[in-house]
Amino acid sequence: MASLLQEVLFETRAQAPAPSKDFYQLIVTRKEVIFRWWKISLRSEFREAKPGELKESHEYFLDDPSLQIQIAVVFGANILEHIFNLCQGNFDFLERLPDPLLLYIISFLELEDIARLSQVSHRFKTICNSDTLWEKIVQNLYGAITPEMRALAQEVGWKQFFFTNKLQLQLQLRRRRQKQDDSKKSKTK
Repeated sequence: MASLLQEVLFETRAQAPAPSKDFYQLIVTRKEVIFRWWKISLRSEFREAKPGELKESHEYFLDDPSLQIQIAVVFGANILEHIFNLCQGNFDFLERLPDPLLLYIISFLELEDIARLSQVSHRFKTICNSDTLWEKIVQNLYGAITPEMRALAQEVGWKQFFFTNKLQLQLQLRRRRQKQDDSKKSKTK
């Protein structure tokens, strides 16, 4: 599984909390943690400050509380915890999968599992509520979808289309046909 890992495992940038204007970059590679900073200040003693960089191996980072505190202040506790996991070799391979592959896998889950997965992270919430996923689920369930059904689903959203009962769908399709017929009649007049 380690062969699935790229050289750069994680990268983020942030501005320090107010009132500071300093910018920071954090990169975690397979072997080291790289912390970079750019001092932005109106004060004359800091105007000539050059950008800085600190590189530490994963082992040294785990034993460096001062760098850990800086990362927590600038990037937050969640990022610090994620960096700890990476440095300890705890990789989340599911997060590394591309969206099309995740959509394909999720489309075979039970509805309760999709609901739970949507609570895992912002990324999974977006994927689990996407029209692309619900279109795949509808296609898996119904097989062939008529152009009329597709147009209605695109109008109301695929997730809404899925959760609408058959009687309501038939009523909506009938209303849609009626509107189309009415518009055709008004054009011919």
